[in-house]
Amino acid sequence: MFQTSVLASGSKGNAILVRSKDTSIIVDAGISMKRIYEALQALKVPKESIRAIIISHEHSDHTRGAGALSRSLKIPVLVTPDTYAYCSHKLGALYERLIYFEQGSSFEVGDILVHPFSSSHDAIDSSNFCFEHDDKKLGLAIDLGYPSRLTIHKLSGASTLILESNHDLTMLMEGPYDWALKMRVKSDTGHLSNDQAVGLLSQILHPGLQTIILAHLSETNNHPQLAFKLMQEYLDSIRSDIRLFVAAQDNHTPLIEV
Repeated sequence: MFQTSVLASGSKGNAILVRSKDTSIIVDAGISMKRIYEALQALKVPKESIRAIIISHEHSDHTRGAGALSRSLKIPVLVTPDTYAYCSHKLGALYERLIYFEQGSSFEVGDILVHPFSSSHDAIDSSNFCFEHDDKKLGLAIDLGYPSRLTIHKLSGASTLILESNHDLTMLMEGPYDWALKMRVKSDTGHLSNDQAVGLLSQILHPGLQTIILAHLSETNNHPQLAFKLMQEYLDSIRSDIRLFVAAQDNHTPLIEV
C-alpha cells in the first residue's frame, strides 16, 4: 500500500498526506490541526499513524498548523536549517522534535524514502519532494515559478504526480491583483500557470505515470474547470488512461493509490 491525499491546497493553506501500510507523513501543515484531524478521520487514517511533518518552506500557508500538530502527536518536524530560521516563531516550541534535512540528501521516514530538492520559489530555501515506497514514486511539485531541469529530472519516473496549476494567465493579468503581485505570481520565483503545468508534464510523461493531481489553484485567478479542461485535453491527445484530479482549498481528495 502506498497512498496520498491532498488534505487542502491553495493560498489559504496546504497539507498533504503520504502513507504506506506502516508509516504516514504530513507534508506541510498550513491549515489548522483541527482541520487536519477532521480530514484524517474522514479518510479513516488514524492520527496516531502520523510519524513526521515535513515542511517545504516558511510561508504561513505551509506552516500554520505544524507546531501544534507536532506537539499534539509528539512527532518531529523536518525542515531545512534556513527555512527553520525564518519560521521558528511560527512553529513555537518543538522541544527536541526538530530534525534538519538538506536539499539533495535523501532520508527515510519509516519505510518511505524522501528525496528533497530545491524549487524556484520566493522563499529562503524552498523544497519540492519525491517519495518512494514499494517501487512506486510520488512526485510533489508545487510553489515553483518554472520547471527547472532539476525539477524535470527529479520528477521523471513518477507513478503519481501532485503538480501546481496555480493560475490562468489571462485571469491573472485581467484580475484584481495589483501590478507588483501579478508580476510576482508569474515570475520565475512565483507559481506555475495552467499552461506551464501542461508544459512540465509534457517533459516527464512516461508509460508508468498513472495519476495527476493538480494543486495550489488560485481562488482569484483560476477555476478548477479551467485547469482540469486544459490538462485533460492535453492528456486526451497523448494518453486517455491517466487519472486526473483537482485538489481544493476546502476539501480533501480521496486516498489515491500511488
